[in-house]
Amino acid sequence: MSMLSPRLQLKVAQKQILTPGLVQMVTVLQLNRLELKDMITQEIAENPVLEESADGVEELTPEEVQAILEAERTSEPSDQTILETVNGAASSEPGVAADGTQAADGFDYDGGPPVSLESANAPAAETDIVAEPKTEKDPFDEIDFGTFFDEYLDPGYKSPASENVEKPSFETFLSSPVTLSDHLHSQLSVLIMSEAVRDAAENIIGNLDENGYLTATPEEIAESGDHTPEEVLEGLKVVQSLDPAGVGAKDVRECLLLQIESRNGRDGVAWQIVANHLKLVETRQIKELAKVLGRPMDHIQTALDLIRHLDPYPGQRYSDQGSRQVEPDVYIFKEGDDYIIQLNDDDLPQLRLNAQYRKMLDREQEPSKEIRNYVKDRYAAAIQLIKNIEQRKQTILKVCQSIVRRQLEFLEHGIDTLKPMMIKEVAEEIGVHPSTVSRAVASKYADTPQGVFELRYFFSEAVHGSAGSATPLLILKRRVKKMIEEENTQHPLTDEQITARLKAEGIDVTRRTVAKYREDMKIPSTHQRRVRN
Repeated sequence: MSMLSPRLQLKVAQKQILTPGLVQMVTVLQLNRLELKDMITQEIAENPVLEESADGVEELTPEEVQAILEAERTSEPSDQTILETVNGAASSEPGVAADGTQAADGFDYDGGPPVSLESANAPAAETDIVAEPKTEKDPFDEIDFGTFFDEYLDPGYKSPASENVEKPSFETFLSSPVTLSDHLHSQLSVLIMSEAVRDAAENIIGNLDENGYLTATPEEIAESGDHTPEEVLEGLKVVQSLDPAGVGAKDVRECLLLQIESRNGRDGVAWQIVANHLKLVETRQIKELAKVLGRPMDHIQTALDLIRHLDPYPGQRYSDQGSRQVEPDVYIFKEGDDYIIQLNDDDLPQLRLNAQYRKMLDREQEPSKEIRNYVKDRYAAAIQLIKNIEQRKQTILKVCQSIVRRQLEFLEHGIDTLKPMMIKEVAEEIGVHPSTVSRAVASKYADTPQGVFELRYFFSEAVHGSAGSATPLLILKRRVKKMIEEENTQHPLTDEQITARLKAEGIDVTRRTVAKYREDMKIPSTHQRRVRN
């Protein structure tokens, strides 16, 4: 009998492992503009050598720091040489070579036009960094005497301490939206009831979802809140009597019945239809309803009109957060005969490297090796982030250029001229992996002459026709929806009839495909769309 025992075993295996730099590059690529702004702000807070670029000349360029880091990787690093290199670079104009030409920096951290990405990825050589002789400055030249006299010799001058007055916060003037819970609690507070019933009602309000439906059973509420079943039922009646009518219901049927009861319509025609024949309403069997209830057609139509004006989701009016605000990541506009692509960099912090930490790279000024290594790692991480942000910019631009070339007719004439386009095709055109294109267009929007669209909107599968032409899947669904909207409601189109019409237009699809598209658009079947008079 074999015995189990721990053993050590060596094994050789090949694995694909992403470096931290590649992981960050993939993460940065799939961020939209607002998410990228939050990430940059967080990196500035966490990395001391990163700072937001202001107007003026930046203190230290990535080329200079790259040269320092490369020099530190030699077998016998010389801290004195590194210090001389940094000090010499700091006194020279950043990004300018000895001949006065622009150095191949690859990044413009002060807002200038970017250079090519290939030159950005190449590490700068030490010979690119030219040290200029230092010139001593007169300390008096650094004093702004105009500001000095304006501030301190003005008769109305007050010390900063005397002007330190606490002002109300800006949030004080902002209005907060009223939630469903707040609206119900405000009504509950003015009603007279026992404390036990009030506690049960508050517990019920806390178990309502965003639509106003009760997500827990009365038994569960009684058990979790230490209430009696009678107190919970009494509290439920109180909640269901509040505005908006229909809150506290367990399903759509009860919600509609509560709303009809609030309008004094209990036991009426509409009440009977909702209580017992809601399925006939869903299938639009009006004649069957009149036959079952023994009522004339005009009574049934009046009751159905009342039911149509009821709200099956009474809580959404207080839970709706409004339309989602979208800020485009790309602007596509026409100048003359050409389309211009411009990335939206508004409010994005422009990064630069802080040269104040260069002193910590000197062994004489900073004897701790751990601190020197930490500063080197922070500089390396900062350079990697700046390169990844520039890589993201170049990738998005290339993808948008490919989209513009393929969708010129859409930009000119609108959605009906949209052409089929696959992510794989664009990836092959710009020379990247399809997953890169997928990340580049994820959650990003473009402002075009036809409106604001998500970049993924331009990618659609092709449905080939008998004549060899291809129709985008999106356009095909629009045609199916338009046919159904224009149909005769008493004789709605069947899936077979829609398929025949599409084949007559040269689009070769099957009935099962049309049914699938109809279900994707949440369009009822032919039987459910038919209106019987």
